[in-house]
Amino acid sequence: MSKRSTTSPKKLHNKIKRLQTLEEIEEVLPEFSAFIDATEQEIPRPKNKRKRKTHYSGKKKKHTVKTQLTVNKKGLIVHKSPHAKGSTHDYALYKHNHPKLPDEVTSKFDLGYVGVLKDYPKLKAVLPFKRKSLGRGKVGGKVEGLSDEQKAFNKAFASERVVSEHSNSRVKKFQIWGSEFRNRLKHYDVMSEVVCGFVNFRILGKLTI
Repeated sequence: MSKRSTTSPKKLHNKIKRLQTLEEIEEVLPEFSAFIDATEQEIPRPKNKRKRKTHYSGKKKKHTVKTQLTVNKKGLIVHKSPHAKGSTHDYALYKHNHPKLPDEVTSKFDLGYVGVLKDYPKLKAVLPFKRKSLGRGKVGGKVEGLSDEQKAFNKAFASERVVSEHSNSRVKKFQIWGSEFRNRLKHYDVMSEVVCGFVNFRILGKLTI
C-alpha cells in the first residue's frame, strides 16, 4: 500500500503546523486560502432528557452532532474538529476548536461566523457582506440593502466558497456519515476521521499538491 493511502486529516493538520516557507504553504494551501464550514449529522433521539435538549438542532429540527471541516482550494480536508452537540452554534464551535493556520493564509467563512473579525483581529478572515436592519426591535423594520459592488462580491465569494459545500457532500456520500449515526458517539470522531481520510485519498489520487 502506498504512503498516499494513509493520508488522514490529523496528519494533514500536523503538517500544516509544521509549514515554514511560503512554498510549503502554497503547496498545501493553494492561493493561501482555507475554507471553513460546519456540517451536521442526525443521531437517534437521546433517552437522556438533558441530551435531548443539548443535541437538538433548531436548524435541522432533529437531534444531531456537528463537525467543522477546513478545506483548501482543491477540497482537500486539512482540519477536522471533534464533534459537538447539535445545538452548538457554528462560531462557538470555531472558538472551541479551530485550525492553527499560518499567518499568510486567509480563512474564508460564511455568515454563520459573524464575530470572528472582532474576536480575532490578527486573523486574516473574509466573510460575505450582510444586510443591516434599520428597524431593530420593530416588526417589519426596514433592512438596508447591499450595494451593487457588495452584491457582486458576495456572488463571487459564494462561487469560491462552494468548495467547502462540495467537501461536505463528499463525506456524506459515505452512508455512515450521510445517514443517521446509530453507533455510540464515543466512536464518532474515529469514524469521521476515517471518512475524511478516504475523501482526501480520492482527491490525492486525482490531484497533485
